[in-house]
Amino acid sequence: MIPTAHIEVKEKGTIAKTVLMPGDPLRAKFIADTFLENVEKFNNVRNVFGYTGTYKGRKISVMASGMGMPSIGIYSYELFNFYGVENIIRIGSCGAYTSDLNLYDVILANDAWSESTYAKVQGGYDKDVIEASSELNSKLEKISEELGIKVHKERIHSSDVFYRESFEEYKEIYKNHGCTVVEMEAFALFHNAKVLGKNAACLLTVSDNLVTQELTTSEERQESFTNMMKIALEMAE
Repeated sequence: MIPTAHIEVKEKGTIAKTVLMPGDPLRAKFIADTFLENVEKFNNVRNVFGYTGTYKGRKISVMASGMGMPSIGIYSYELFNFYGVENIIRIGSCGAYTSDLNLYDVILANDAWSESTYAKVQGGYDKDVIEASSELNSKLEKISEELGIKVHKERIHSSDVFYRESFEEYKEIYKNHGCTVVEMEAFALFHNAKVLGKNAACLLTVSDNLVTQELTTSEERQESFTNMMKIALEMAE
């Protein structure tokens, strides 16, 4: 096996069939250190850490995606297309567009709406909504029920822009497109899964609320969003 430009794995089977994908490399390290046994670090290129280990005796990998659709687009494509990965579950933070959602609420994305041209440029897909894998979502929803962790099933907004000049624009996105939270990666991940015949899902934790102005710290975002991690980790095989 020849390593890709961004992942240095040389041996087939090093990466599990299911990969959890936080944006932050330090969150990937936290998950590996806190929840996994028999851990092997398989990627260090650009400090985008990747780990394989076991959870309750079952194999699973965790690897950072970086921020934004171009970044997760690269890593998820390489994992799916070159390393035999079948399932990627994004686990990240999001901002809420409604006061009905509270800090630390867990969101399971039904689909992602975006203004991004990622899917059109990558594969000619010209629609602005892409669905998550219904199979993965069904499994994650069942796991959440078994663990007693409430999840909110929502349409999410995948944005190319973090700092908007028109702050109030989120109100129109919520009203016109039904998006209740915003993040920056899932639309590209869902597209890559669709074109490559793979599976992708997205679990998010509310880190801030644009309506109430509540927010969490960077340390809390890195280490305290454990409910979504526990749900996703049960997908280990």
